Amino acid sequence: MGPRWKGKGAEAKALADPISNIVSQLQSSLVQSSSQGLLMNSSVLFEADAKQTDLLNRACFGRPVVTAEKDKQWFQLGLEEAFYLFYVLKCIKIVNENNCEIDSEELWMYMMSKKENFLNLFKAYSHLRMKNWVVRSGSQYGVDFVAYRHHPSLVHSEYAVIVLSDNNGETNGRLMVWSDYHCTLRLCGSVAKTLLLLNIDKCGENATLPSCLESYIVGERTITRWSPQQCRENQTIATGES
Repeated sequence: MGPRWKGKGAEAKALADPISNIVSQLQSSLVQSSSQGLLMNSSVLFEADAKQTDLLNRACFGRPVVTAEKDKQWFQLGLEEAFYLFYVLKCIKIVNENNCEIDSEELWMYMMSKKENFLNLFKAYSHLRMKNWVVRSGSQYGVDFVAYRHHPSLVHSEYAVIVLSDNNGETNGRLMVWSDYHCTLRLCGSVAKTLLLLNIDKCGENATLPSCLESYIVGERTITRWSPQQCRENQTIATGES
């Protein structure tokens, strides 16, 4: 199942402005302005200027927050998004409510405590982001993420992503039996998405440090529903012989 572009010219527009270029511009802008986000429970609030607002929207990081301040634009970053900007792209700092900067180890442990399975989810998120996929929450489809080839205004999401880990029996209670696969595949088919399973292989590193991410391996597997009708012999031959 290939990309489903939204309207005439959408593909050409995406090719002319690739996600990798947009993210690179965003990274440069954030580094130059010494940007910082405010850690608030299970998200990070980030104040952006006009240029950064445009780049954040185009790169699909965070969601705009409506406030009464007309001269400022705030974004709410999810934990995976914030840690990706902080740890992988190294383009923002994160502070607590006392405006004290938080180091990588402290932030890592905080996010691990706030979100179950954060390590696996972040590894999967960063794996896709580094391949220049736009990654958004997949909760509305009952999956972890959905992956877009470019901005959602130009193309429909192509993959419904579920994150799994076979180590120590960690499967999150999903896809335990074949009926689970069948139900999930029928759902993906009904919304024209391919099911992508990302299996996180742990290599025995200490998970209390974010550096452990480097030794984790991500396995990719796409699963599609077999349709007997599509696999029948060419009916045009039979028609021609009758």
